[in-house]
Amino acid sequence: MRLPYKPASFCAMAEETRPTDFIREIVAEHLRSGKHQRIVTRFPPEPNGYLHIGHAKSICLNFGIAREFGGVCNIRMDDTNPTKEEAEYVQSIMRDVRWLIDGWADQNIGLKHFDTVPTRVSDDFQQSAIRNQKSEILPEPLYTSDYFDNLYQYAVELTRRGRAYVDEMSPEQTDEYRRIGKESSFRDRPVDENLDLLARMKAGEFPDGAKTLRAKIDMQAPNVWLRDPVLYRIRHAEHHHTGAKWRIYPMYDWAHTLSDYIEGITHSLCTLEFEVHRPLYEWILDALELSAPRPRQIEFARLNLDYTVMSKRKLIQLVHEGFVTGWDDPRMLTISGLRRRGVTPSALRTFAHEIGVTKYPSLNETALLEHAIRNEFNRTAIRRLAVLKPIKVVLTNYPAEQVEQLDAINNPEDPNAGTRKVPFSRELYIDAQDFAEVPPPKFFRLKPAGEVRLKYAYIIRCDEVVKNAAGEIIELRCTVDLESKTGGATSNRKVKGTVHWVSAPHAFDTEVRLYDRLFTVPEPDADGDFKKHINRNSLKIVTAKCEPSLRDAQPDERYQFERLGYFSLDLDSTTDRQVWNRVVTLRDTWAKVAKR
Repeated sequence: MRLPYKPASFCAMAEETRPTDFIREIVAEHLRSGKHQRIVTRFPPEPNGYLHIGHAKSICLNFGIAREFGGVCNIRMDDTNPTKEEAEYVQSIMRDVRWLIDGWADQNIGLKHFDTVPTRVSDDFQQSAIRNQKSEILPEPLYTSDYFDNLYQYAVELTRRGRAYVDEMSPEQTDEYRRIGKESSFRDRPVDENLDLLARMKAGEFPDGAKTLRAKIDMQAPNVWLRDPVLYRIRHAEHHHTGAKWRIYPMYDWAHTLSDYIEGITHSLCTLEFEVHRPLYEWILDALELSAPRPRQIEFARLNLDYTVMSKRKLIQLVHEGFVTGWDDPRMLTISGLRRRGVTPSALRTFAHEIGVTKYPSLNETALLEHAIRNEFNRTAIRRLAVLKPIKVVLTNYPAEQVEQLDAINNPEDPNAGTRKVPFSRELYIDAQDFAEVPPPKFFRLKPAGEVRLKYAYIIRCDEVVKNAAGEIIELRCTVDLESKTGGATSNRKVKGTVHWVSAPHAFDTEVRLYDRLFTVPEPDADGDFKKHINRNSLKIVTAKCEPSLRDAQPDERYQFERLGYFSLDLDSTTDRQVWNRVVTLRDTWAKVAKR
């Protein structure tokens, strides 16, 4: 289904808001020249794992171009490998894509949309890809496997034209012959024999690996991908979408090219590793003499980030070997992990926009992602008080039964956010990191005989440090300057330090999960052993004390725990027990580490 298409010019978005890059320039020119009347892109993930942040860049590029130029982006499952693909992954992909483009590209999504897809190649070969659109909305992506009948008929046609043959070499022999440029002894089979063997392969007559269908191109080609590539292989395996119907499955290049053609894709955007595949992409279209319009493959640099790994194979190892709790572990840069951590789709889209689209590979800094998150949350996050490592403070000169309701700002960046009341009493909690019995130089927080301001409240002075038998600090006895209340007539007395706090009788306990980068080095896979660089301190769990208004916290809101970072509720939260994830710190703490 495809949502109803509404024609729009390539300047559908305002010039000042539309990103610019070499791909968008090509698309704009194709619309100006009349080469295409509308733009159709596609996002074709293989359902063999969960999507990661690299896929987010591709999603934003493909859906973004469709959105900006009044076109459509298809979601197509590239499901040609039944032994590695699962329905679970299809579902996770759809959740991630819908979440990432929610409210952004709803009118540009291509899902299941064909009334009829040709089941055979007719004599009128050029007309075999004519499509009809449905108007209703169905909650299903497109599947390459939906085109298996079409792809097979195209293979029959290619074989009939003498441009493909059935080979009987083993995979190892095939790879070796392609490496050295040696022709298979089966290359010159008669066409009728090839057609018969191909039909018997489809019927399941031969075991796995016994035969393949190969394109007949040029075994001396400088580009190894043109050295008679395999188009079909035998695989007796149950498919998550087609069941037991098929016993042969198309290879990526064959399926990818023809699926693009069947769907009417105008611009097939791939990462740079597929640049060497483009001549084969174009050869397939030429060899079948497919009529215009044809898709054009364009390559761009994939996203590479420091302090992480992007390979699905390596991500699967992290999950299956227990280094993380699952695909949605907030330390994983999977889309589901980022979503669970509390990153918003708009922050991810901003990140994708800011890193841009280039032809040249580079290693991007995770700090750029964190910067995009901070920038958004600084504008939108609700401010609250929480203490992660509580140490009790008793204000000895404050009335024991008195409770004040102080005004606290919900968001200084948003004048409409208003204020709230925060209880203040004789007994408080401050963060243990805000007190030092023997302070280092330039320590402007609380220390013996030293003064700090309590945010939104008073200036206090530490008079006594109370310890238990083990020598651990259990309480700070302080006096409060009752004339120094924030906003009061005599509040202009200045001290260098300000710390946050909560009222002890009114605070409640929550679990807070402090996440850090999963790896300790920028390029964990540089030496081939990424697992030895796993950060064993990437998760710390503390019991925090929170101001009472946080009892009403909402899972779709983001909160700044003042002076601590940005936080969101985890899905482990219940009505009786809150669990918070730190999305990102207030500042880039890794920048200092990197300089050491």
